[in-house]
Amino acid sequence: MLVLGLMSGTSADGIDVALARISGRPPRLKAALENFLAVPFPPEVRAAVLRIANGAATTTAEISQLNFLLGELFAAAALKACRQFRISPRRVALIGSHGQTIYHQGVPGPFLGARRVASTLQIGEAAVIAARTGITAIADFRPADVAAGGQGAPLVPFVDYLLYRDPRRGRVALNIGGIANVTVIPAAATPGKVFAFDTGPGNMLMDALVREFSGGKQTFDRGALIAQRGLLLPALLRELLDDPYFRRRPPKSAGREQYGEPCAQRVLAWGRQNKARPEDLIHTATMLSAISVVDALHRFVLKRIAVHDLIISGGGAHNPLIRSQLESGLPGIRIVPSAALGVSEDAKEAFAFAILAYETWRGRAANLPGATGARHPAILGKISFPPPR
Repeated sequence: MLVLGLMSGTSADGIDVALARISGRPPRLKAALENFLAVPFPPEVRAAVLRIANGAATTTAEISQLNFLLGELFAAAALKACRQFRISPRRVALIGSHGQTIYHQGVPGPFLGARRVASTLQIGEAAVIAARTGITAIADFRPADVAAGGQGAPLVPFVDYLLYRDPRRGRVALNIGGIANVTVIPAAATPGKVFAFDTGPGNMLMDALVREFSGGKQTFDRGALIAQRGLLLPALLRELLDDPYFRRRPPKSAGREQYGEPCAQRVLAWGRQNKARPEDLIHTATMLSAISVVDALHRFVLKRIAVHDLIISGGGAHNPLIRSQLESGLPGIRIVPSAALGVSEDAKEAFAFAILAYETWRGRAANLPGATGARHPAILGKISFPPPR
């Protein structure tokens, strides 16, 4: 099968489109990345997504409208990718769309009195994607895991296991998107031995600071050029690392609720009070991302298994300051870009949702309870069919 994977992450930069060629079934599933395209969101759409995801006042009407608008944009990105890849949409069997997360609370919290509820919401209407492309679309992957008692995230560990398991080498797959997460794959691991969790902020906090200080002209710190002009603020770093999330044992998942706008505002307030330079705040936020990953591995992983390789992907994999901190904090562990193993750092998550869609279409479970905390495996996603031909 040829399958398109669509991904828009917590940074809400735009839509990543991966074309995958997939056959077989686990543990002998074969998947190859054929092509990749990134399509940016229009600025006003990105602003609306970030505003709603950061908890600003909104209406059900606005969320409904945005759900259908994003469906149109996801469909347009898929068709643009087909044109650029020079492949007819009729040759594509499936689209797997993660959608755009606007709320995620993986751990049950109080709601309506004594009730405790976990919930997650991704928008980008799959029925619109199917109707516009003529391709069966599978989306809304997280709720099935939440219904099984899991946190609905992370879901990519299933794919990490298929791609990176090795009979002799213990491996950790690290994705640094808006949130950073790890998949731990012991040598010769069975699926039940794999575990995963979100380590904390990836690019989310530093991106928010860059947007603030540039007046929206920059959305991220390309090449860590700003951070590398700054100095570490130890008092601020200690305050940020005092977050109880870092000490909570896996499985656990994080999102904008922890490291989005409220966290950025705390850092900005600290900066104003202490007359800190913007480049120092961005440097410290960058170090927080790297150090929280290193701390999580030492705290929850390296005492349990031998790790030989750290396979890195996501936008943060291109940040030289993060890379250098990972190398210095994890001596003896080889740092490997995911591109060296066949899937580029930027395409990894979109590629993963192509594989998850393939597994859903085949009627097979694709969550890893050791990663999400679910009570049992679950078949993920909801299927939207295109109009009859």
